[in-house]
Amino acid sequence: MAETSASPGQEQPPVASLSFRFGALGAAIPLAFFVVWAITISVLGLSSELGLVMGALFGIILGLFCCVSRWSDYANGLFEGMTQPVGVVAIVAWFFAGMFAQVLQVGGLVEGLVWLGGVSDVTGGLFVAMTFVLAGVFSTAVGTGYGTTVAFCTLMYPAGVAVGSDPIMLFAAILSGAIFGDNLAPVSDTTIVSATTQGADVPGVVRSRFKYSIAAAIPTAILFAMFGGGGDASFADPAALEEMMSSTDPMGLLMLIPFALVLILALSGQHLLTSLTWGIITSIPVILLSGTGSLGDIIGFDPDADTVMTGALVQGVQGYVNMAILILLIVASAYLLKLGGTMEVVTGKLVAWIKQSVRKAELAIWGIVALLNTAITINTAAEIAAAPFVRELGERYRIHRYRRANMLDAMTSALGYIFPWGAPVLLGWSTIKLMQDTYEWLPSVAPTEVFPFVFQGWLLVVIMLGAVLTGWGRRYEGPGGKELKHPPEDATQNVNEEEV
Repeated sequence: MAETSASPGQEQPPVASLSFRFGALGAAIPLAFFVVWAITISVLGLSSELGLVMGALFGIILGLFCCVSRWSDYANGLFEGMTQPVGVVAIVAWFFAGMFAQVLQVGGLVEGLVWLGGVSDVTGGLFVAMTFVLAGVFSTAVGTGYGTTVAFCTLMYPAGVAVGSDPIMLFAAILSGAIFGDNLAPVSDTTIVSATTQGADVPGVVRSRFKYSIAAAIPTAILFAMFGGGGDASFADPAALEEMMSSTDPMGLLMLIPFALVLILALSGQHLLTSLTWGIITSIPVILLSGTGSLGDIIGFDPDADTVMTGALVQGVQGYVNMAILILLIVASAYLLKLGGTMEVVTGKLVAWIKQSVRKAELAIWGIVALLNTAITINTAAEIAAAPFVRELGERYRIHRYRRANMLDAMTSALGYIFPWGAPVLLGWSTIKLMQDTYEWLPSVAPTEVFPFVFQGWLLVVIMLGAVLTGWGRRYEGPGGKELKHPPEDATQNVNEEEV
């Protein structure tokens, strides 16, 4: 029988529910296929953002053939999912954050930080600890752990080896600094996704998670200072090192001004887009007056280029186009879980185990996020996949949206930079291998060697587990999103803080 559909432009009524072959399991096929696809291409070393997009599309096509409702209803359900604010807000925030990050890099922030490290005259373990701190500052400013890993493996890693730092610890310090910023930065993609998927504001999330980030960072810096020395600097080429340091520029440190402005505005309650806009506007005169870049580096036109428009602002948007498509597809696939009853079935089974224990509910959230991030090597994709389950459980047990976002982001940021098969670990390793073409004396560090020493990541995982078991930082959702130390009165019969 032919399907009937509304004429083009006619508003469609909301889709209340969908029926699938295999029941609730059938509605999970699009998202389940994506997860399996992501794991498979990760194991085969073929993972990429575009590859993940294709996996999400293939999953949606499979779901269509499993749907026994009208296919037009299936399509409308997908479109309804894509129009949810969670995806749109994340995309717009990503674009603004990407532009700001690229502008900071054009302004030479990383070169300024490396110059600061080079003139400090510290060696061995102290240099490793300083590398962690500087990488943390840079990743917090630009919001990209991947960019931090590449930049610091290119510049700071050779410098550290040359002053007697242990190569393994030095690589681990770079990854740990990337984790710190990826977890805490208001402009980080994982921060934005963790906040928007849980219905939270980014500044509030950042303020509430600072205690977890710093609780991991302080012992991390101490451990790197204690155990980061012992490297052999005798084989380093002083001339090559001097040439590398000559490419750094202290003027890049001026880019800390717009970074500080964005941080102050965001944490004072300004909307993230407002904060980022002022950051971008402030960065332009700083770059031009300091001479670290030109207007063409920020925005330019090149008829021979593929995009015609070039520069940092364009690159900032381009860097998130594939992820923008991916989040829309994943959010739509997750919406099918709701329409097909899968979310209700899964939550029901978890609740049967959790019963009235908030502690067990948070333990389930911790486990779900850990499992997906262990399997999917691109941490933002894993975070997007885990987010619907985190929100469903969290709302049922009145766990505050800040708390849910913090658990989601801490585990995602940490585990994405730990395992040898993780994309940023492999990215850093390949960058170091490339640097050996320039510095023949530079030792390489295998991903299997570094993962036990990524202290910021491991400590974040342990701290969040401890927070779950002890209730440290636990807050409940009150009217209007108010943070409460105890369950609201209308929920006290349904949840129990202490039951395990």
